[in-house]
Formats: sequence, C-alpha cells, structure tokens
Amino acid sequence: MVEIPDSLQCLCTASVTERKGSYRIEIPREEVAHGELDVGGFYRVGVLTHTAAASSSDSSSAASSDTEPQVQQGPPVEEGEVREVTIETLGEQGDGIAKVERGYVVIVDGGHPGDVVDVKIQTVRENVAFAEIVAES
Repeated sequence: MVEIPDSLQCLCTASVTERKGSYRIEIPREEVAHGELDVGGFYRVGVLTHTAAASSSDSSSAASSDTEPQVQQGPPVEEGEVREVTIETLGEQGDGIAKVERGYVVIVDGGHPGDVVDVKIQTVRENVAFAEIVAES
C-alpha cells in the first residue's frame, strides 16, 4: 500500500519548464485557491518520474519519444463513471484514498484501507476525483 502522509498539501501533475535561466514546476491555480497553500509559502516538493508505456507498435520510436516533451493528459476518470478501486489509506478527513492510472488519486467517502469497492465518480478535478461507494466487491 502507498502511504500518504497527513502533511500532504497538494498532489498534481505538472511539466518542468525553463524560464529566465531556471526551471519551474507550476502548481494549478485551484490548488492555491481551494487548498491550504499560501502564495509565497515555503513547501517541500517531491518529483516522481512519469513514464508512458510504449506499445509494441511504438517500439521503433521509443528512443525518440524519451527526449520529446510529453503531452499533458487529462484525468483518467470521468464524472458518473463506475469503477472498481482498492482503498489504500485514509486521508486527513477520514475518507478512503485510492489510486488509479498514472497514480491519479480518488477520494472515496466511507472507504477503509483494504476495501475493494465499486465507486461512482462524483466530481473530477485535474489532480483528484471524489467518489461514493456503490457496491462492495
């Protein structure tokens, strides 16, 4: 299971860009507007590598795709979608936390670590979705 610390303030996907001789990772505006981040605040940042799986038909271009910038993908879930997830841990508010494709976080109301449940996605944001349990698997 992946353990998510209570001190986690923001979880998002971003590109590294170069600007005026330095490199930047931008945090989505809604993370500051709706989260607990303060402009000018000092935060610790962890960077995880994102690797796209190449299909066998892409094997000839695999070497060149590593040097090309990757296209930003949207959330891997849609509102109203029902899918099976495994609750990995609990969040600060006591909700279950599951992860789906690309490590995308789904917060599940009433979920408990180890539960395998079918959930209906209620709200989708760029970096997190909120879901309700519709059936225990």
